[in-house]
Order: sequence, then structure tokens, then C-alpha cells
Amino acid sequence: MIQALSNVLLPVMLVAGLGAVLAARFPIDQATMARVTLYLLSPALVLNVLLTTPVQLGEVLSMGSAYALTVAGCLGLGWLTGLGRPQAERRSLTASVGIWNSGNMGLPIALFAFGQAGFARATLLFLMSFVGMYVIAPFVYSAGLRGPAHAQVGAGPGTLVLNVLRLPAVWMVVLGVTLRALHVTLPEGLSRGVELLAQATLPVVLLSLGLQLGAGGWPRLDARVWLATAARLIGGPLLGLGAGLLCGLRGDTLGVLVLSASMPTAVNALLIAREYGGDTDTVARTAFLSTLCSVLTIAAVVAALPRLA
Repeated sequence: MIQALSNVLLPVMLVAGLGAVLAARFPIDQATMARVTLYLLSPALVLNVLLTTPVQLGEVLSMGSAYALTVAGCLGLGWLTGLGRPQAERRSLTASVGIWNSGNMGLPIALFAFGQAGFARATLLFLMSFVGMYVIAPFVYSAGLRGPAHAQVGAGPGTLVLNVLRLPAVWMVVLGVTLRALHVTLPEGLSRGVELLAQATLPVVLLSLGLQLGAGGWPRLDARVWLATAARLIGGPLLGLGAGLLCGLRGDTLGVLVLSASMPTAVNALLIAREYGGDTDTVARTAFLSTLCSVLTIAAVVAALPRLA
């Protein structure tokens, strides 16, 4: 079990580690790299998943409801971990607990634990989490801000909605759903281009995490970061279990949700924090620590999954 998990986690740590080494030796424009991912690579990944993954309406509704409840609970936990801290740090702790890595870690681990059927459900959850991330995170970082320093982010509800709509990933959801509903297939050359961009997304976001950590040296792992990590890795799967049972999920479908909710903080949370002026240092440290600690916690969750089935 541990060996199989290490085969999934080791490549993740290797790519991020190489990014950290590179940033420690050379000056790299991290903001530009983050925008390439946010506005080009990630939308391609969303569109590719939508066009290539079979989905059923009933499963979407039940899993979507359970996912929404889990996210709401995790955001609440994250907010509690930031009590008494400055606003920017509190918002980043909230996002760090509420946005998890259901893609480059969640998908391969789900395939190992549940086989192809579980992988299909995990892909559906990944799509929900990906879209949810680009809807939730801008609101977490933007709501209630005032003053010229936050003019780009905005303060009113209308501006917050516009900030969400300006993200290409949201429009790719509309495009993908429309194409699926009309049974329209992209030309082969265009679909291959989208697939190439999608395949580049996960390595680049891992490099972005490494670049952030490498530029700042070894991260300072204070009590708040440890608390947020515990909320993400322990509170997440427990909330997923409760939400899944409440929404009527059973068997492997419930297990996939719990496994997804046990993943560490998503690297994309760091990219969005950078774009919206969040506390990137706090997000990067939580992503780093939760990824390291997830080796043990994910192993424990996987060992408990047969009981859920």
C-alpha cells in the first residue's frame, strides 16, 4: 500500500522539488507563469475533461450536492483556523483548507483504489472541484475588500461576479457543456491541441508550487499552518463522509468522495492567491506541508475504504 502510494506521490514531490531548486538558483517571473496556467492551461484542462468524460445527470446531482456540502464545511474549518489572524492570512487559510488537490493526486490514487469505475467518478469530482475552485476562491479573496489597493478585485457583489466570469475556465465549462448537449465533436486537429495544453497543466502547476517554495527558502511551518494542514487532511475526509451519507451516497461512490476530500491543498489555490492578491506565502506553506503529511493520511484513508463499501 505504502509503496503504491509512493509511486503516485514521489513524482509530485520530484516535480515540485525541481521547481524549488530552479527558483533558488535563478530569478524567475512567477506571476507570468501563474497567469499562463490560469488563463490558458487550466481552461484547456477543463474543456478536455468535459469533452472526454462520460457523465450521468443523477450521479452529477448526488455527488455535486455532497461535494458542495463538503466544501462548505471545509471552508468553515479554514475560517476557524484563521481566527485572530490578519485578514489576508485568514482568507488564505480558508482557501487552503477548502480547495484540495483532486486532480494530479486524487485521480491516480482513485484509479489505484477503485479501478476504472472509481476513476470515472473521481474524474467527475475533479471537474466539480476545478470549476468550484474558480468560483469559490475569487469570492474568498475578494468579498468585503475596500480601498484602491483592491480596485482590481472589487468589493460589490456585481464586481465579484465579474471577477469570476473573467476567468476562462468558467467559460470553458459553458462551451464544453454546450458541445456535449449538441453532440458536436471538435475537429481532430483542434481537439489534439486542447489535449496537449491540458496535459501540460499538471506539471506546470507543480512547478509553480516549487518555484514559490524555492524563492522563499525552506517554509516556516508555524502553528497556523499545522492547524490548517490537520483541518485539510483529517477534517476533509470526515466532512466528506458525513456529507456523502447525508446525500445518500454509498459504496464506491461514497469512498471516492471521501478519498478526494482527503487530498492536500491544491497547487491551483496558490495560483489564484497570487492572481487575487492573497497571502501566497501561507497558501504555499500549507500546500507544502499538507502534501508531505498526506503520505500517511491518504494511506490511512485508503486502508479504511473497504469498510465504506
